[in-house]
Amino acid sequence: MNKALLATFVVVLVSGILVFGISGDNKDKFIHEGTPMYFPTTVDFAGETTPLQILDVHERLDRELLINANLDATTSLIIKRANRVFPIIEPILKQYNIPDDFKYLAVIESGLINAVSPSGAKGVWQFMPDTAKECGMEVNEIVDERYHLEKSTEAACKYFLAAKQRFGTWTMAAASYNGGMNGLKKKIEEQKVTNYYDLGLTEETSRYVFRILALKEIMKEPAKYGFSIYLTDLYAPIPTKIVQVDSTISDLTNFAKSQGINYKILKIHNPWLRDKKLLNPSKKKYDIKIQL
Repeated sequence: MNKALLATFVVVLVSGILVFGISGDNKDKFIHEGTPMYFPTTVDFAGETTPLQILDVHERLDRELLINANLDATTSLIIKRANRVFPIIEPILKQYNIPDDFKYLAVIESGLINAVSPSGAKGVWQFMPDTAKECGMEVNEIVDERYHLEKSTEAACKYFLAAKQRFGTWTMAAASYNGGMNGLKKKIEEQKVTNYYDLGLTEETSRYVFRILALKEIMKEPAKYGFSIYLTDLYAPIPTKIVQVDSTISDLTNFAKSQGINYKILKIHNPWLRDKKLLNPSKKKYDIKIQL
């Protein structure tokens, strides 16, 4: 055997020993960390442990992790937007003593944009018109506060508190945001179990909490799932000031110009203004954001 062939044989042999000499657990980590195949060892929602030892629970989380880790553009955009949106949502959740993990519920509801569903749900938190009104939000052709991030977040917090009181866990409170409190209560009565992970639910509600968990894991440590996103890639918060008005604004374009901005910028920061004017015969006080 010549020297070149011998050297090649030694390199291959040593490489094989290094790879196959790794223990089973470490080999999985060696192969999957940094790729869309990565799977965490433990997971929780709002401090409530997810029972990954249950076969179907493990596989349901695996499904959502794989789907979202492979939606490169969609998930990357969500991570970028979160840097701008989460600083608004987080202090409101804290004010209402809602666990921080609920911000990921907003992620799966809307992708952190003012989405519109086929059923008519709107905004980051996807409120239906009647539910929004019940929660104290103004919804009409001129003003739709479902598009008001702060007010809709406060309304969502009130829902979570009521659901937690009714069902006893934050996990069930989150699930009820999709399945409805009455719908979830009916399933509990039929199946005689109270744990989300033990209930047989509709396809959408069955996946709901797992989608939250998947986005939480990916967004907390994107590099573990193969995302290369730098701090400079994130969308920076935009400084604004509040101008309070308590009268009718007949022309929002002229109002924007009087504040040193244009109509487009006014609507970006105040998407709840749904017309080109703001009728206000009742002298209600509105806080309008003006970009600095």
